[in-house]
Amino acid sequence: MSYAYVMSQSSEHKAWTQWEDIHTPEGVTALNPKNFPLEDSDLSQITFYVAPYMGGRKALEYTTSMPNLKILQVPNAGFDDALEFLRPGMILCNARGVHDASTAELAVALAISSRRGFYDFAIAQQSGQWQPKRYESFNDSKIGIIGAGSIARTLASYLSPYDVEISFFSRSGSDGAIKIADLDAHLPRLDILFLVLPLNAESKHLINAQRLKLMKDGAVIVNVGRGAIIDTEALINELNTGRIFAGLDVTDPEPLPQGHPLWSAKNLVLSPHVGGNSTAFDSRAKKLIERQLELISRGVEPENIVARG
Repeated sequence: MSYAYVMSQSSEHKAWTQWEDIHTPEGVTALNPKNFPLEDSDLSQITFYVAPYMGGRKALEYTTSMPNLKILQVPNAGFDDALEFLRPGMILCNARGVHDASTAELAVALAISSRRGFYDFAIAQQSGQWQPKRYESFNDSKIGIIGAGSIARTLASYLSPYDVEISFFSRSGSDGAIKIADLDAHLPRLDILFLVLPLNAESKHLINAQRLKLMKDGAVIVNVGRGAIIDTEALINELNTGRIFAGLDVTDPEPLPQGHPLWSAKNLVLSPHVGGNSTAFDSRAKKLIERQLELISRGVEPENIVARG
């Protein structure tokens, strides 16, 4: 049975989003926390659900009370945590493109912060000490970007004003990228390595103890993908040698619990998974949702389909 046929069986679609000002086409009823709170409403009415941004697992668990849900739209580019909630007949869409600008700018900030000594500056500032020192420039760096999605491409465009050499790495090695299978041969020459890829069976612990040791002295690894792409214990061990640096917006585990040794690791700039959580999010997210609703109102498949139940 085609998607268009399934969707055409209902005369009206009911779409739940976190926004009250979403524009909906004819045939789509807009639901939101004000007129349809998830905690005490009949969720069986919902056919299109946008999980609240930063809502975590609780936001996804509401789908278990939505027997008529056809489309689960996650507000993130990553979608691995939503796969278990798919059922037969459901479609899962991600928010590819929504977080490109915000995540790319944070990735650049983490890299520059690590390269130019912001870790040391913050410690010196807390103790009121003036400690000038020469640090490595961000310019003249050899940069590797692992990932072939829209965030990776946006990141490359944000790096274009700098005097840097960029190499892309992807699983397929298409479009001029280097195959990830050949990463080990290139790690020793890279000054900065950005991780901008989804988490799956192949990418989990892609950066392990062996690969961390291959990185050159003074190199920086920046992760804005998923925490488990890096072996956390191996990273802590390598950071505490003082040999390399890291800028992390994601960790494994997450949220990072109090007392975890990553908090006290050397040479680390850490942000609490806020790559996409900036003022740039809402306007871009709403534009995506409005496009999706326009498509489904016409019986057309939505954009950004990443999995089918």
